[in-house]
Amino acid sequence: MSKVWFVTGASKGLGLNLVEKLLKSGHKVAATSRNKKQLTEKVSENSDNFLPLAMDLTDENDVKSTIGKVLSYFGGIDVVVNNAGYGLGGAIEELQHDEVHQNFDVNVYGSLHVIRNILPGMRERGSGHIMNIASIGGFVATFPGYGIYCATKFAVQGFSEALEAEVKPLGIHVTCVSPGYFRTEFLSSDSMQTGERTIDVYEFARETVRVHAQDIHGNQAGDPAKAADVFIKLSKMDNPPTHLYLGSDAYEFVNQKIANLQEMMEAHKSLGVSTDFENVNAS
Repeated sequence: MSKVWFVTGASKGLGLNLVEKLLKSGHKVAATSRNKKQLTEKVSENSDNFLPLAMDLTDENDVKSTIGKVLSYFGGIDVVVNNAGYGLGGAIEELQHDEVHQNFDVNVYGSLHVIRNILPGMRERGSGHIMNIASIGGFVATFPGYGIYCATKFAVQGFSEALEAEVKPLGIHVTCVSPGYFRTEFLSSDSMQTGERTIDVYEFARETVRVHAQDIHGNQAGDPAKAADVFIKLSKMDNPPTHLYLGSDAYEFVNQKIANLQEMMEAHKSLGVSTDFENVNAS
């Protein structure tokens, strides 16, 4: 059955692959980018099923207006994919307030702007599916030089869990999708920014950023076309997962962290549970 999809950050990477596949499958797609021309140039199909729009995620009034255009054009929105975002490299001490604030504005607050303005229509219909794109860096943050970016994605995982608990009784699904490394432009200079300030002692952190940009970029294991297939399969599930990790590398990262957490908790359990009142378990 054809659905109406709303995809942000659709001019490149996972978003672009998803839009292309959705249109070929007969779905209706409203896609947004900061630059509408860039979006229309990259999407091969030009039909009434495709509504390209420029949208500033950091401006909630613009987000609200854009969603209004989609509702007027298609009559409703069935699936939302909050895909827009960018990476930020730099040690936490190096990154300055404006750089950090902007990363949160796009990666966190931008998605929340969309969610707040999408939900009234979904609540009225009693159906819908919100897919928030996080990252493996939203669960594992042991990447020197990417602390702030990881923090934004931890936030996406957190509000997605709470949102799912809030709207599931209303007939609305929420899935937080956390990809590992996919062969997109994400690690290129177009999508990965670096802080202006450098501090010599954090050279090792900047080396991590360099390795991602020069060595990992172009050699990622994940196929974005296959990721697009996964999004479509998710939209057809009666009971989709709250969390989905994409890629074999993502599963390796997650399993290793879970094992490390369990080991750490057991090693320090006596200290961790020593804070209860003495009579808390008294009969």
